[in-house]
Amino acid sequence: MPENKVTFGLKNVHYATYAITNGALVFDKPVAIPGAVELTNEPRGDMVEFYADDMIYYSAPNNQGYEGTLSIANIPQQFAVDCLGEEIEETDGVLTEYADAKPKPYALLFEFDGDVKATRHIMYNCTANRPTVNSTTKTDSVEPNANELTFIASPLQINGRPVVKTKSTDKTTDEIYNNWYENVYVKGQAAIPEV
Repeated sequence: MPENKVTFGLKNVHYATYAITNGALVFDKPVAIPGAVELTNEPRGDMVEFYADDMIYYSAPNNQGYEGTLSIANIPQQFAVDCLGEEIEETDGVLTEYADAKPKPYALLFEFDGDVKATRHIMYNCTANRPTVNSTTKTDSVEPNANELTFIASPLQINGRPVVKTKSTDKTTDEIYNNWYENVYVKGQAAIPEV
């Protein structure tokens, strides 16, 4: 199968929380985040430059992951509980954001369509910030609001290397590609968070 020449669109956004159990990285089953509008990921980490002999003597990238923004129709309640640390009160069913809530890391899965086949992505170690809360009054035309969720995608140690993200290619096996949203693809077993 040939490579995509172009990519476009955004769909199938999912998240999967994870835990480190006995040194093994264990992801929960991915959960859909419906209503994806836009996703941007800006690289984190500056180019390291060392000057000597009146010139750049050495340079190297410093990959610290990405700063991302996901614009979606609505923040799912389950995402707010699972990843933002909000709590649904059992007695009254009210969702509460506490100032001392601890966000939980998660993998972010998504895909961009292509002229040949959709490219599926995983960012392994994301931590979300509280989303913006806004709305506007209705006028003669009603425009739905979009919510912005900002997050950091940091490296995660997998098999002794700091992994930030992975994506499918034209050579990805059908088994891996078809199960992308059933189980988070991780090559190997041992994993610990990047410190």
